Amino acid sequence: MRCLHREKAHDLGITCCDFSSQPISDGEHGPQFFRMASCGQDCEIKLWVTSLTDFLGFELKYKCTLSGHSAPVLSCAFSYDGQMLVSGSVDKSVIVYESNTGSILHTLTQHTRYVTTCAFAPNILLLATGSMDKTVNIWQFELKSHCQAARPGDEPKLFIEDWSEEEVSVWLCAQGLKDLVSIFKMNNIDGKELLSLTKESLTDDLKIESLGLRSKVLRKIEELKVKVESLSSGIPDEFLCPITRELMQEPVIASDGYSYEKEAIENWISKKKRTSPMTNLVLPSLVLTPNRTLKMAIDRWLETHQK
Repeated sequence: MRCLHREKAHDLGITCCDFSSQPISDGEHGPQFFRMASCGQDCEIKLWVTSLTDFLGFELKYKCTLSGHSAPVLSCAFSYDGQMLVSGSVDKSVIVYESNTGSILHTLTQHTRYVTTCAFAPNILLLATGSMDKTVNIWQFELKSHCQAARPGDEPKLFIEDWSEEEVSVWLCAQGLKDLVSIFKMNNIDGKELLSLTKESLTDDLKIESLGLRSKVLRKIEELKVKVESLSSGIPDEFLCPITRELMQEPVIASDGYSYEKEAIENWISKKKRTSPMTNLVLPSLVLTPNRTLKMAIDRWLETHQK
């Protein structure tokens, strides 16, 4: 084998890349042009156009960057027809994009730990996602259901108070609570009402009898508040500990090359977990080295944003 091309694609390192198995069918490119996707620690996914011909040789051209994740992206994969691209991230979410436009089709948030892998089935609309929460989830696309992802421009807004009833319905479906969609719509629950829900209102007003279901709804609302607060805080992701997702005060570098909050990684190791929280591979050493450069960068950022 020989290396045809070398490209610096992601500043903080690349975690995964994938070729579409089908040539691009946009009318602009010939049958020898294929899409390639790459993702990395910079929280981004990049789409490229590749070609290999006898006349021109190999070419790789940058097309666009897809955003949507708030933490490093660990995996990406094209669907069998090349029309969709899926990604999994340290932010615990899975995002499905439309390959031609880059618009977000679905956002899935059922995993409770980092999403480390994802794959489409051949010739059928099934998707598998795997996570550090020890589960593999199999998803079936229901193109006409309420749980179909929002179309471009219909994604839920960052400020939950501004959500419409339809956006609340989309969120319920993404949380595995689609059975409650009709109840919420019947009671005109929009974003503002969603945030004001209590144990009592779920019981008395919405007539949700199951204690477990009420608890799940309230828990998901709290998780949503935390996630939105994190997204809107503007803290650079590299300043957040991959384990706690909080701003690091005493960052250290582990033998896997990643930086963690000292107390968090020490607790991780003390529980006889000799594997990397990021890669799940065995740590070659348990030595933790203070990351003074990162500490100085965090301190400078804190000084700038003190007010």
